[in-house]
Amino acid sequence: MGLNYTAIKLSVKQYIAYFDLTEKHGMKLKILVGTMTSTADYVAQAIQMDCADLIDDIEVLMMDDLSIGVFSADQAENALYLLCTSTYGSGDVPDNARALYASLGAEPQFLGHVRYGVISLGDRTYMQTFCFGGKKFDERLLDLGARRIGDVWCHDASAGTLPETEGAAWCREWLVQALAQLAAESATA
Repeated sequence: MGLNYTAIKLSVKQYIAYFDLTEKHGMKLKILVGTMTSTADYVAQAIQMDCADLIDDIEVLMMDDLSIGVFSADQAENALYLLCTSTYGSGDVPDNARALYASLGAEPQFLGHVRYGVISLGDRTYMQTFCFGGKKFDERLLDLGARRIGDVWCHDASAGTLPETEGAAWCREWLVQALAQLAAESATA
């Protein structure tokens, strides 16, 4: 069994590209928060504190009054997006997220430059609409050409676990995966 020099060379390139992304180009994480009871905001704040060692610039933005413009090419440059949203009513997005969600349908634009992840909060006792708030955003972003990194992460309020703790732990893993993927794309570009 010999060394795989191609794999080592690629790993070194990915490692260098990772630091290039996070240091030289000021890679940032933009967490867009949709919430009715502030739970999604608490998750976003926990992520902001817990993941500061992985990425220097973490910005938490409430979805109030946001539009599709938040995903424009200049806004998305060197950015990862994380949508952190609850589900309300019959599987709807929260009130403060309605304008952003509507603008994704009313003002469609190609978002192929956007890389994102989704944290969706819900309650399995409402199985028919479990975590639909985040899933609806995911579907709309995919339809516009944005590229999701990883799977949609769903938290079940009826499980009795803290969404802040679990969400921050998930985000740490997701950020490592996302930054590695972006580094690999940068190294092969």
